[in-house]
Amino acid sequence: MERLYEQLDNIYNEIVDIRRYLHQNPELSFEEVNTSKYIADYHKQLGHEVRTGVGGNGVVATLRGEKSGPTVALRADFDALPIQEENDTPYKSKVDGVMHACGHDGHTATLLGLAKVLNSMKDEIEGTVVFIHQHAEELPPGGAIAMIEDGCLDGVDVIFGTHLQAQNPLGEIGYRSGALQAAPDCFDIKIQGKGGHGASPHETKDSIAIGGQLISSLQQIVSRRIDPLDSAVVSVCNFVAKNPYNVIADSAVLSGTVRTFKESVRSFIEKEIEKIVKGACLAADASYTYKYTRGYPATVNHPEETEFVADLAKSVPGVKVVREHEPIMAGEDYSYYLQHVKGTYFFTGAQNPEWEETFPHHHSKFDIDERALLIAAKVLGKATLTYLKNGSANLKSKESAVPRS
Repeated sequence: MERLYEQLDNIYNEIVDIRRYLHQNPELSFEEVNTSKYIADYHKQLGHEVRTGVGGNGVVATLRGEKSGPTVALRADFDALPIQEENDTPYKSKVDGVMHACGHDGHTATLLGLAKVLNSMKDEIEGTVVFIHQHAEELPPGGAIAMIEDGCLDGVDVIFGTHLQAQNPLGEIGYRSGALQAAPDCFDIKIQGKGGHGASPHETKDSIAIGGQLISSLQQIVSRRIDPLDSAVVSVCNFVAKNPYNVIADSAVLSGTVRTFKESVRSFIEKEIEKIVKGACLAADASYTYKYTRGYPATVNHPEETEFVADLAKSVPGVKVVREHEPIMAGEDYSYYLQHVKGTYFFTGAQNPEWEETFPHHHSKFDIDERALLIAAKVLGKATLTYLKNGSANLKSKESAVPRS
C-alpha cells in the first residue's frame, strides 16, 4: 500500500496535467468523441484491454493481474456542461459555451493516474480491475444504462466511485449507507386558455392566472401530502407566457423538477401534479398537456461496501476527516451500477481552504483544489487492492442484498 501511495505521489503532476488538458478541451454529453479517444489511447499505451464505443462513447479498459481473484470496477465520467467559463486560469476552457463545471475532468484524470500505477503493480495484483469511463452523465438518459446494457459490468463483483465535491473541505471523505443522492425527474405543463384584451379579462381564460394558482398549489404536495419524514422537492423553475403588456396570454408553459429518494414517493408526486393541474384547468374551463419525465433512480449505496471504504479511508494519507454525509438532492446515474452489482459511491472534498469564495457545481466559476485528485486516487486505489486481496472477507457480511429506494 505504501508503494501505491508513493507512486501516486510521483505522478501527481501528470494527473494534474491530464485534468487541465481535459478542462481545456471539454465536450458535451453524447458528443465526447475526442475525449473518448484520449482515454482509450492512454489505456492502450499501458497495455490494457480496451473496448471503445461502449454504449455510445464509453470506454472500458481491463487490467488483469498475474494472480486470480475478484473483479473490481472503478468508474469515472467525462462529459462537460453547456456553460461559458468565467474563470481566468491558464487551463480555462478553449471551447466557447462548454465547460467542465462539475469535476468530471478531475474524475477522469484520477482514474487514469490510478490505472497507470496499478498497471505497474500488475504482477502482484490478485484479480482484475475494470476501468469504466462513462460518457453523458449530465444528460438523461445518461451513459451508464447504455454501458451496462453493452456489458461493462459483466463479471464484476464490486464497483467503487467517487465525486469531487467543491463545497466539501479538502481532506474530507463523505460516505453514506443507503440513499445518498435523489432521483431527478422533470415535468412540463402547458395550459391552454383563451387570450384576449387585458381590459376585458372576463372574456378570456387567463392562462397566467391558472399558472400562478398551480405554482402555489404544487408547493403543497411536499408540505401537506408527503410524510415529513420523507424528503422530496417540487420546484417550478420555468414559467413562460410572453405577451404585450395589454394582452392576456392564450397559453402558458411551466416546467420544473422533482427530487425524491423513495420510489413510492416518486410515483405519488407524479400523479398528484396531474391531479392539481387537471383540477385547476377544469375550474377555469381550460385544457392542458402534462408530461412527466423520469430521470435517474436514486443512488443507493450498499451498506457493507460503504462501511468497507469508510473504514479504510481513515488511514489514507491526506484524509483528515471521514464522516457520514447527509443525503443530497442532486442526481447521479451511477445509481444504475448499484442496481446491478454491490458497491458504493462517496464524496471527496475538493474545496481549497485559501480561496475567498467557492463556487458550486454547474457554476461558470466552478473549480477544484487539485490536491483532491491525489486523495481520491489513493482511497480508490486502497479500496481496490484491499478488496482484490481478500474479496468479501473484508466486509462485515458476505451476503449483501441489493438495496432499493
